[in-house]
Amino acid sequence: MRVNRILLSTALVVVALVVQVSVLARLHLPGAVPDLLLLTVLALAMVYGHVGGALVGFGAGLLADLAPPADHAAGRYALVLCVIGYAAGLVKPENGRLKSAIGPMLVVVGAAVGSTLLYAGVGALVGDTAARHVGLPGLLFSAALYDLLLAPFVVPAVMALARRAENDPLAETTSVAKATDISSGWLASGTGLRIGGQRGGLRMRTARSRTARAGRIKGVKRL
Repeated sequence: MRVNRILLSTALVVVALVVQVSVLARLHLPGAVPDLLLLTVLALAMVYGHVGGALVGFGAGLLADLAPPADHAAGRYALVLCVIGYAAGLVKPENGRLKSAIGPMLVVVGAAVGSTLLYAGVGALVGDTAARHVGLPGLLFSAALYDLLLAPFVVPAVMALARRAENDPLAETTSVAKATDISSGWLASGTGLRIGGQRGGLRMRTARSRTARAGRIKGVKRL
């Protein structure tokens, strides 16, 4: 990952985790808790792709596992967000821009349900049966509902910040230069002529015409 990606992802993940622990976790809502950290990972994954999404998800999940008041085994949520970030990065469009909000909303619902199921499944493997006592259907419904209500305020803003950080002026200059070289090559291959050769030929013709005009003028003066 690039340095600007690492810095931006770290700052956004830390802010999301602080808000998650200090504000959202204390609302005492019925069912699940709105997962701001999950939405941040989803937004970054839909900009950076599946590899970047997996790395961001793993780092964010590991911070959540170590941050108090975590009451589960370290690495459990890191695994969940790593898988979710990788899966969300697979739906990244080729141009990096989404034409409709329906796609991201479906990704949010799928990620909320998938992360809850995966978290409960990993917990069952390590002997944590808390999801059974709370009620898994209620957790799935509340997690999808809360994340869906919070997503319009989080996902577009995070994606906009990530795209703005990707717009490096040096990279744009390089891409413009590459585009010019590609267009020049395409013209050369399509016409069978080289632009440099055409410029040289034009210069030679101009010089010859000037010489001919000078010779004619001198001939006229001699006469």
